Amino acid sequence: MKPVWIIDDDRSIRWVLEKSLTREDIDFISFASADDALRALVSNTPQVVVSDIRMPGKSGLDFLHVLHERLPHIPVIIMTAYSDLESAVTAFQGGAFEYLPKPFDVNHAIELIRRALDQSLRKSDETQQVQLDADILGQAPAMQEVFRAIGRLSQSHATVLINGESGTGKELVAHALHRHSLRADKPFIAINTAAIPKDLLESELFGHERGAFTGAAAMRRGRFEQAEGGTLFLDEIGDMPSDLQTRLLRVLSDGNFYRVGGHQPIKANVRIITATHQNLDERVKQGLFREDLFHRLNVIRLRLPPLRERREDIPLLAKFFLQKSASELSVEQKQLSDTAMQYLKAQDFPGNVRQLENLCHWLTVMTPSKVVEINDLPAEWREVSAASPAEGSDWQTGLAQQASLALQRGDERIMETLAVQFERILIMQALQHTNGRRIEAATLLGIGRNTLTRKIQELGLDNP
Repeated sequence: MKPVWIIDDDRSIRWVLEKSLTREDIDFISFASADDALRALVSNTPQVVVSDIRMPGKSGLDFLHVLHERLPHIPVIIMTAYSDLESAVTAFQGGAFEYLPKPFDVNHAIELIRRALDQSLRKSDETQQVQLDADILGQAPAMQEVFRAIGRLSQSHATVLINGESGTGKELVAHALHRHSLRADKPFIAINTAAIPKDLLESELFGHERGAFTGAAAMRRGRFEQAEGGTLFLDEIGDMPSDLQTRLLRVLSDGNFYRVGGHQPIKANVRIITATHQNLDERVKQGLFREDLFHRLNVIRLRLPPLRERREDIPLLAKFFLQKSASELSVEQKQLSDTAMQYLKAQDFPGNVRQLENLCHWLTVMTPSKVVEINDLPAEWREVSAASPAEGSDWQTGLAQQASLALQRGDERIMETLAVQFERILIMQALQHTNGRRIEAATLLGIGRNTLTRKIQELGLDNP
């Protein structure tokens, strides 16, 4: 369990709460200001927050607003004076769990904190259940945000657009959104719009009438009809031909569609979830994707992080995939040595989770020993490890490998992309090293505090 955070500029209040929590064997961290707590929030999270409402600098309500945007499931107890009821009402409207009037009874305060802890732990369990149900594993903050979004969308029919590189698990998330929705007892139908030839895609989506074209010997129901009442998942939507974009927009606008060769409108009662590895905003600017359709699809957007942005999840995923492969093949489960695990955590996995799963399956089949060492990895995985010192340090070799892969894929703006990743890693490591103290981090990095603040905003590090 994570600690309770106490935020109050009054040392005596902090002292009373600290003594009471110590007596109850509840972990805590104290802060003399909301600004200090916000800095700590960059690299740590609380289980429950107890905060004064009025303090020098940012107020308890300011902290509540930031925390609620990032981590809405964490309960916040706002402390306030009896005469400050208007602020208490504002606190509730801002999402506070409860307010604690000053002067307060210590026993009552502990009771409130225990209730908040129970709710927080229960919410965490619900998030974990969504995670396990969907076979999507991850403890990284970015993945936890995905799990929370799935939970928040469970009562919604909203259209969802999933962004993520190939292999990040976009279809798994679409399945999870369906399974935890009000349409869970209806069909989930998936279609990859990039994998079907253009002249067949229209019939695949909308079906066709008998005799609609050469070879149409019988009427055929399309994916929209197959998904009736349920969810239709359109993968790689960015590659959809322009004429079909127009037809899809009409369905989303009118709620009706026609089979190919048909004249009777058919009501479309489906929830649309789309996914793409492409930047649809850019494709709209380039005239390759309809702007009006983009706005129809972009009601709720979920971003799936690539594996290189959630390296802490690699051990969890590797263990899961090794266990899965061993079960499927009815063989003894392999284990990665600490050295091999650390080596894999340092890799960038351009194929993301799918690439790690394939590697684990290869190891299950091909590795003779139970414990997998670096030398047991496929030859292509050992190339970086075998690089000589003359070829450059490990990170330089890794950078060269990433640049080579990007060039082979035909990526554009490679220098900009890698430079952003380089800055992100340096800043995150510096902030972690200084426990969120930006002035100290800026000094260590050799840049000004304002420059660091601007880069944190540009890179989205204020919203982990």
